[in-house]
Amino acid sequence: MCRRILLPTDGSKASSTAAEAAVALADQFDAELHVIHVLRDLTSPEADGVDPPGYGEEAVRAAVELAASAGVEATRRIITNRTSIHQAILTYTDDHGIDCIVMGTRGRSGLSPGRALLGSVAELTLRESPVPVMTVHEETIIDPDISSILVPIDGSECATTAVDHAATLARSVDAKLHLVYVVEVGQTIDGGRAERLRGILEEIGEKALDLALERVQSSTYLPTETSVLNGPPYLEIVRYAEEHDVDCIVMGTHGRKGIRRFLLGSVTERVIRRADVPVISVK
Repeated sequence: MCRRILLPTDGSKASSTAAEAAVALADQFDAELHVIHVLRDLTSPEADGVDPPGYGEEAVRAAVELAASAGVEATRRIITNRTSIHQAILTYTDDHGIDCIVMGTRGRSGLSPGRALLGSVAELTLRESPVPVMTVHEETIIDPDISSILVPIDGSECATTAVDHAATLARSVDAKLHLVYVVEVGQTIDGGRAERLRGILEEIGEKALDLALERVQSSTYLPTETSVLNGPPYLEIVRYAEEHDVDCIVMGTHGRKGIRRFLLGSVTERVIRRADVPVISVK
C-alpha cells in the first residue's frame, strides 16, 4: 500500500504535525520515509522569502529524529530549488518511486475565510501529484493506527477512485470503512418543494451508496457503514468524522492542471481545513 512516503518539511507547526503523521504511517506500513526540505528562492512564485542559513537542515533533522525515536529509518535531503517548490516535490516523488506524500497545510486558525485554503505549495502539489497526498494542519489529531476511514461520495468517477483507494487502505490495516453521501437542499426553495427534492436526492444518494458498497464488497468482505446525510457537505463530513471517531478521510480530486477546485467544489478545501484528522486526496 505504502512502500515509500515523502515528507516535505519547512519547520512550521503544520510540518511538525505532518512529521508525526508520516512517521506513524511509515511505522504502520513498515515503509521507507524520505524527508526533504526545498530551499526557497525569491524567484519562485510560491516563496514569500528565503530560508535563513541552516534552516532547512534544522527542519529535516527534527523530522528524522522524530522518526528515529519511533524506530523508523529516514532518508534526508536538502533540495536546491531551481523551478518551483511544488515541482521540486513532484520531481523527487517521481525520481524516487514515492507512493504517498504527507504535507502540512493551513488549518482553521491560519486562514481568513476569503482566501484559498492551502497556500500555493500544498494546493499545487495536491492538484498535480501523481500519488495520494495526506494533508494535516496544526490542530490535526494523529492516531498511530488507522482503524476507521471515511469516504464522502457523490457518484462521480473521482469519488469511485477514492472508494477504491480507501477500501485497499482499509483492508491493509484491518480498518472499518464509512461511506457517506451528503444531500444539500437550497435555502431558497419553499418547504413543500424542498421536501420533495430532498426525497429525490436521498434516493439518488442511496443508489450511489449501494453501488459503492457493491464495489467495496466485490472481492472480499470489508466492514462498511453507509449513511445519507443532510446539510452543508463540508460541515456534515467533518461532523460525521468527529461523531464516529474516524482516523482519516479519503476524498477524490480532479487533479487536472488549470482546475482551481477539487472534486466537490470548495467542499474538499473546507474539509481539509476543518477536519481534526488527516485527509488523503486521491486522483
